[in-house]
Amino acid sequence: MKNLILRSMTGALFVVVLVSCIVWHHVAFALLFALITGLTLWEFANNVNSYAGASVNRLINAVGGMYLFAAFYYYFSGYVTGVQESRVFIPYLITLIYLPVSELYLRKKNPLKNWAYAFASQMYIALPFALLNVLAFQYDAYADRVEYVAIVPLSVFLFLWTSDTGAYCVGSLLHKYFPAKLFERISPNKSWVGSIGGGLLCLVVATLLWRVYGRLNWLQWCGFGIVVCVFGTWGDLVESLFKRQLGIKDSGHLLPGHGGLLDRFDSSLLAIPAVVLYLYTITVF
Repeated sequence: MKNLILRSMTGALFVVVLVSCIVWHHVAFALLFALITGLTLWEFANNVNSYAGASVNRLINAVGGMYLFAAFYYYFSGYVTGVQESRVFIPYLITLIYLPVSELYLRKKNPLKNWAYAFASQMYIALPFALLNVLAFQYDAYADRVEYVAIVPLSVFLFLWTSDTGAYCVGSLLHKYFPAKLFERISPNKSWVGSIGGGLLCLVVATLLWRVYGRLNWLQWCGFGIVVCVFGTWGDLVESLFKRQLGIKDSGHLLPGHGGLLDRFDSSLLAIPAVVLYLYTITVF
């Protein structure tokens, strides 16, 4: 009971902070996700250093990822800076140069493993979070300016939460009748019927967003929801594979009752780049 209460309180606070920062102001959005990026990268490096025999520099890795997020924010929020200078990405190259060159002098036991995990974390964690800026800032042709569109990045998380809720509820109710597992080797608790239930609930939420918000048509909103549902499930499975390889249950203990940040944002790390591809493919922005 204590654990349930703790999980509920932590989950409610997590949702309130996330939604409030996204909706409130673009600066709050940027500060929150820059911090989340750094902490998640630190958590990832701490795990591979502790359980995979690596020696990744946690500070350099985290700061590099936070800078990448800040650079995306600066570039895509054109109305904040007044200009869009691609030169802002150049300092990030310092991170990409430092990580391999430093291994020449540090004489760590397994430099190749350190490079692999460090660069993997930049691609797996830092880049997807940075791509939230691509979703958040859109060009308004009528006003001839870039505007902050909070509903787009927020919708990614709304669909992820909807998919998880639907999968859990439907799976709990119907798994006795439809026991087929989705990916038993990695996550024995996930079922096909639960995943389908999560996808159907996403279509309901997509319809509500279309009614309330518009911007996309109904089919486009439904496609948005299904993309998040499918790639969010894969993202969850990828992180489960990561933890199985390391032999750990939770990625961290920052969120009481919920594990670490990587546990909370695992689904979004594949869903965000997939949504960017989807939205730019249908050329609605």
